[in-house]
Formats: sequence, structure tokens, C-alpha cells
Amino acid sequence: MEERVIGILGGMGPEATADLFKRIVRATPAEKDQDHIRVIIDSNPKIPDRTAAIIGGGPSPLPEMTKTAKNLEKAGVDLIIIPCNTAHYYYEKLKRSVGIPILNMVELTTQTIKGRFPHVKKVGLIGTTGTVRAGIYNRALEKSGVELIYPPEKLKDNVMEAIYGNVKAGRILEGKEIIAKVATHLIEEGAEIIICGCTEVSLVLKSEDIPVPVVDPLQILAETAVAVSSSKRPNLSVEVSP
Repeated sequence: MEERVIGILGGMGPEATADLFKRIVRATPAEKDQDHIRVIIDSNPKIPDRTAAIIGGGPSPLPEMTKTAKNLEKAGVDLIIIPCNTAHYYYEKLKRSVGIPILNMVELTTQTIKGRFPHVKKVGLIGTTGTVRAGIYNRALEKSGVELIYPPEKLKDNVMEAIYGNVKAGRILEGKEIIAKVATHLIEEGAEIIICGCTEVSLVLKSEDIPVPVVDPLQILAETAVAVSSSKRPNLSVEVSP
């Protein structure tokens, strides 16, 4: 079967978009340039902020996301992936706007947790306030009897500062330090694994940073996209080496 073209609906943020493309390249078994998968990227940083829209009455990102998805469809992609957890709040409406599949990073992550960690009862999630408030992960996980815990109120501002004030602004090391401390707190509260619930968190938190596994939705998305594009069964991992 002919290889499928992957489309990245990006720009949320640009660093995560670039990182996802790099992960796709690394996840592809290739010995030469021609062995790699064709990827078309529309990095649209003009998409309004997702958290501001969900919790603060900001402009909806859906119209701009829809326009970008349609651009990718017109460009000839066969499937779309979105390197932004919070944006999946709009997944159902977005997928109805195009005639090609959009992989759901949240569902893929939930399936991975069920498959690889069937005995885990408490999972910590570090994400934007929008992801937390919208309950993007908790509905699916709680159906499996998994308790999802979040940073307490006193640390939520720290998470947002790490994501928006540091990682999105290019201050990676500063953001990494904050996120690692938040992860440590969740582990102390009983979290057996930590989900990178924001793609900026995926950029800085690795399993070697903490004593429990890190489940990285961005890596799961990259590996699944490669598997789907090449019609191979996904071989999903939960972390990525630096």
C-alpha cells in the first residue's frame, strides 16, 4: 500500500511543532532520505490561545484551526496530527470539518496507559489550566478505574508560568526545573506515572528526571503517525530519549 502523507496542524506552539516533526523522523526506520515519510506542516501561531478560550472567554481557536486543517487537506495529506493537548477540546468539531482522519492524541495516550500500565491506579497530569478544567484526560481514564490527580492550587500558577513564561518563551532550563518540582509533588501524593499533559511539558520532562515513568503523548502521537502512515502496527513507547 502506498505510504500516507502526514499533515501537522501546528503552531500551538511552534517549538512543539518542530519537536513533533523531529520525533517522526527519528521514529521512522530509514536508511536514506527516500525512506522517510512525506510530512506537510502548517505551523499557524495565529491560532488563538486555547486555555484563554476555554476558561477566560477569549476568542475561539476553532475557526483558525479549521482553516488550517482544510489547508492541509487541500495540500494532499492523508491524516492530520495536532501537537497540542488543550486543542483536543475542539477535536470532535474539528474532525467534522475535513474528510480525512485526525488522530486523537488524548485517546492514543489513554490506550497506551491501559495497555502498558494495567495495574496503575493513580496518575498525575501536568498540563495547562485549560486542559485541567476541560477534563480532557480524566473522563477516559476514570472509566478504567484510574484516579487522575493534578497539581494543587498553590502549584497551578507555577505550571502556567513554566509553560507560558519559560518554555514557550525559549527558557527551557527554567521551565524544566519548575515542571520537575511539580512532578515530584504529584509523586509524593501517590502518582505512579506522570502524563505530559501539555506539549511544552513534553519538551522538558523525561523519565530520567523523576523516579516514575513519564507518559509522553507527543511521542505516542509521533510513533502512531509513522505506524499508520506505513500501515504497520504501532509499537508505542511512553518516553523519548533526550
